[in-house]
Amino acid sequence: MNVTPAAVSHRIRALEHELGQLLFTRHYRGVELTEAGALLFVSLQRGFETISDTVARIRTLHDRTGVTISATTAMSGLWLTPRLAAFWKSFPDVAISQVVQDSGKTVGADLSINYGDPERETDETRILFRDRILALGTRHFAEAHGIRNLSDMLKVPLVHTLSADNAWTGWPEWFDTLGWPAPRGPGFTLNNYLISLQAAEDHIGAVLGWEGLVGTFLNSGRLVQLVPEAMESPFPFYLRIHARASANARLFADWLAEHDHHP
Repeated sequence: MNVTPAAVSHRIRALEHELGQLLFTRHYRGVELTEAGALLFVSLQRGFETISDTVARIRTLHDRTGVTISATTAMSGLWLTPRLAAFWKSFPDVAISQVVQDSGKTVGADLSINYGDPERETDETRILFRDRILALGTRHFAEAHGIRNLSDMLKVPLVHTLSADNAWTGWPEWFDTLGWPAPRGPGFTLNNYLISLQAAEDHIGAVLGWEGLVGTFLNSGRLVQLVPEAMESPFPFYLRIHARASANARLFADWLAEHDHHP
């Protein structure tokens, strides 16, 4: 703001005078927002977020040759990034920028990768893949808990992933689809799928794994399939083509959807 703390304090007091009420309760250790201050804070925060989103959109308008694709941390690290080299071999002049975010917001992106029902989208979509969902853990975990069949899974520690970015299929649905009751074992809930996989690697619990995402974990032996039973994924991973998508973005979207990208 290029002003001194004293000047900021003076401007706040002037605003309080204009409004006719306090925005902060002042203590010797600091300040706290009053009810009026909290209301104003929320309104200003939304306003600045809108301004920020608009600026981000404007900044992307000058370059329509590049492609911006939004994906979660897990989808970017496990699926998208390893495939960019193959795309660039065929289209070396198309610049791809990844926006890695787990908030569910896709401001300024040409494309975004989602897990869920593409029929609910108003934008054009492309199906990327639909997988089986496996129960995964380490060999040490399987041996320590004596896992030999599906019934043994009902009482072991399980890692749950709950986040706003994707509606990850959970353990209760997995067991129910296979005709079993809800699990009874202790649960550990995380809000990031990559961290859930890491927790399973650390022997904390079993984790659900989509075959198209966890190939490197299975191929390296970092995680193993604990039981042979698997659930067909109720939803696909799909690509949303935003209204602002450029011709190169559509080219990249078609390439991702049409090639066999399973590990």
